[in-house]
Amino acid sequence: MKMMKTALATAIVSSLFMGVTAHADGHEISDNELRIGYLADMSGTYRDLAGPNGEEALKMAIEDFGGKVKGKNITVTSADDRNSPDVASSTVREWIESDKVDMVQGLVASSVTIASTKVLNGTDTMGLVNGSAASSITNEHCTPNHIHWTYDTYPLANGTASAVVAEGGKSWFMVTADYAFGHALESDVTRVVESNGGEIVGGVRHPLSTDDFSSYMLQAQSSGADVVGLANAGGDTVNSIITAGEFGLAQAGQTVAALLLFLTDVHALGAETAQGIQLTTGWYWDKDEDARAWADRFYDRTGDRPSMVHAGIYSSTMHYLKGVEATGSDKASDVRAWMADNEINDMFAKGGYVREDGRMVHDMYLAEVKTPAESENEWDLYKIVRTIPGDEAFRPLSQSKCSLVK
Repeated sequence: MKMMKTALATAIVSSLFMGVTAHADGHEISDNELRIGYLADMSGTYRDLAGPNGEEALKMAIEDFGGKVKGKNITVTSADDRNSPDVASSTVREWIESDKVDMVQGLVASSVTIASTKVLNGTDTMGLVNGSAASSITNEHCTPNHIHWTYDTYPLANGTASAVVAEGGKSWFMVTADYAFGHALESDVTRVVESNGGEIVGGVRHPLSTDDFSSYMLQAQSSGADVVGLANAGGDTVNSIITAGEFGLAQAGQTVAALLLFLTDVHALGAETAQGIQLTTGWYWDKDEDARAWADRFYDRTGDRPSMVHAGIYSSTMHYLKGVEATGSDKASDVRAWMADNEINDMFAKGGYVREDGRMVHDMYLAEVKTPAESENEWDLYKIVRTIPGDEAFRPLSQSKCSLVK
């Protein structure tokens, strides 16, 4: 009897020790459930490029994965960040502390993302950045808790600005959104323009979600610059291009360079207005068979063709879920390590990989908006001019200020 009691006690202690060890190492699904928070602009100027359809892309990934991971349910909660860093940081903090969210997806405005990743830093929660553009997110603002997936300002400048300068656009006037993303894009464009023998002759900054761009376009027009560079996004870019058209900038010989233009923006403008505009994108729905097949399913579900952000949300979520499955853990450090060790080959990227600074490196594309005559339907909008290999597109690690880079 004494031996049986001793054996039983040993077994209990052993099992308790194993449980503690598993928890300490993070090799488990915490709270018996995988919880994902989707944070994005759901109602403002960035609604179309991510917004509700981004949440649908997230849910598509979960459903395609089977709805469970390691036998545990996957749940989604969402919030409108209202493009406010304060709203975003308080939402993420509440998700982590009260709702025990394991991963935050979406993250659109760069100021929102930087505020959110500061909250994520040092926790067990992972962040997957798909909507934001600022290259500083994996440079001076890098953390071990987030990965920047879809694109950033560095390849936008390398692609579009380089192409425009090569075609003779030497003098530039910048119209810039006055927050982190706009500043980063303006800085990266300035670097590319000046390194290619051009110059920035002037510029103006505008608040996010500006309705009237008349005064800004008048300043751009009077500058006499060859190129008017738009370092803004979403509704601001659409309104800028419409106003530039109304003031006849193109007819007067100025090139309007939309440095961040989404498929949803071009669709809103229409091929008649946007034709001939060159842009850099991280993905296009009609670029190959895998992209088309996924885009068709997305279209059947939403009635829209996906932007590169929607595709990035799906791709990064699938890679994350594979990491949770493989490691048996939802701890950020465990899953991020797996994601960095395993190549991405899916409908979004072929041969993509996650660097130590958190940048997912993949090919980017220089595209041109088709003419109405070239376009076969309302979403047949781009022709791919050239592919920019990932290792050429993104900031080299040798130039990184990220504290994670050795």
